[in-house]
Amino acid sequence: MALGRGLIVGAPASGVGKTMVTIGLQRAFADWGLAVQGAKCGPDYIDPAFHAAAAGRPSINLDGFAMAPAMLRGLAAHVASTVQLVVAEGAMGLYDGARAQDRSGASADVARLLGWPMLLVVDARAAAQTVAAVAHGCATFPGAPAIAGVIANRVASPRHRQMVEDGFARIGLPLLGAISTDDGLAMPSRHLGLVQADETDALESRISAITERVAAQCDLDAVFAAAGATADRPMQPPGIRPPGQRIAIARDAAFSFFYPHMAHWWRAAGAELHFFSPLADEAPPADCDACWLPGGYPELHAGRIAANRRFLDGLRAFGQTRPIHGECGGYMVLGRVLEDGEGMMHAMAGLLPVETSFARRRMTLGYRRARLRQDSRFARAGQELLGHEFHYVSITASEGEALADMADAEGQAIAPAGHRVGHVTGGFFHLIA
Repeated sequence: MALGRGLIVGAPASGVGKTMVTIGLQRAFADWGLAVQGAKCGPDYIDPAFHAAAAGRPSINLDGFAMAPAMLRGLAAHVASTVQLVVAEGAMGLYDGARAQDRSGASADVARLLGWPMLLVVDARAAAQTVAAVAHGCATFPGAPAIAGVIANRVASPRHRQMVEDGFARIGLPLLGAISTDDGLAMPSRHLGLVQADETDALESRISAITERVAAQCDLDAVFAAAGATADRPMQPPGIRPPGQRIAIARDAAFSFFYPHMAHWWRAAGAELHFFSPLADEAPPADCDACWLPGGYPELHAGRIAANRRFLDGLRAFGQTRPIHGECGGYMVLGRVLEDGEGMMHAMAGLLPVETSFARRRMTLGYRRARLRQDSRFARAGQELLGHEFHYVSITASEGEALADMADAEGQAIAPAGHRVGHVTGGFFHLIA
């Protein structure tokens, strides 16, 4: 069976409109009647939710740092086997990534590994002919992937468009679109990026308006023709075992940061996933043998979580006999106290000896290499686990045993992190592979 073709929407920098162009293309091609798959290069939970809303199927993360090349190619082939087109979104600038010797995770490297061309989005807001020079530099930088074409965003007027076109007439890159400025198309954002898709007001009408603009001002036929073939590669085992046979996974507006590829891998290994909502005061299902609390935005719902006795009592009872693991926001809920951004203190589950605060904000982000100090249900002690941290919280009190020894993307040791108490573990580390 032929695999769907793919392309990656990249940019010279963050904030130029990659997400807008990506979801506009995804919905426009879906409106053609194509089966379209969304994907995100790198660690991100929020953008893929918009992809899912636009394309009508769950998005997937293709992480060039945490996933070995064979694993990355196998995952791309798997998702391409069910669709006609994969429209992936890059992260940050197309060459931005970790300073790691083996792999950077940069969007350009993912494009080259997969053989998918890059559709470059450039911001024309403060330039004209120079926009083409920026695109030319991206296309000729050492190690550049194939650049299929360019879409200029935030074009102010027909005359401005003509000036941008004059620049592209001097280089060998086709200008496949010029999208006019419209601040009303911007998605609302908060400290971790865009506001989550299921919290965005009038999301469907926003996506429709973006799609109408992209379809009218971009050459969709040329964009589709530029997509590259996907090589047929077998799926690679992830090296991460499911934490149980029947896994209870928290899922709602406070616990939404769970990678779809992890669900796929766990199901492929024979595990059953059972989702529950702490915000609806649901406890982990009693017939499950492991519980996973993903990250999300518990600080926005801390008062409600603290008041949900059925959830907290059920979580405490579960942890007496069965493993619970919390990532980032889930880790904070497993702790003793969570201080929200207004300085209000909220009692959490008290299963781990840690207290956290959003009132004393401290940004921490980056790829991480973790090695657990003891065996867990999902990984062996000493096995290198690859993932990332991204949060704005401070630890205000901490004691007890650390969960893992940590290093940054380059392998430089940083402070041990997380906690382990009995069957309960957690940390700010988001596991990717």
